[in-house]
Amino acid sequence: MVASTLLSATATILRILINTYIWVIIIAALLSFVRPDPNNTIVQILYRLSEPALNKAKQLAPFLVFNGIDLSPLAVILVLKFLDMTAVQLMFNYAQG
Repeated sequence: MVASTLLSATATILRILINTYIWVIIIAALLSFVRPDPNNTIVQILYRLSEPALNKAKQLAPFLVFNGIDLSPLAVILVLKFLDMTAVQLMFNYAQG
């Protein structure tokens, strides 16, 4: 009983973290279109949070940059949603039964 509650709570927190990071990547990608002030603290935080994952995606799959269009945010979001739909859902299912 306690283990299932703990596992369910962990899965819920993991789901919240994944969805929050997806939003960070979306906002950072949208900001790249408008060229905000690079000295803005919020812009710096968003880029510092998103760039490690985006750079890793570009290293693993260099074809994500196609004719100057960077598709790495889309790839990272797809991987995160896959993790959310598989690993987190497995944790929820294991906690329930």
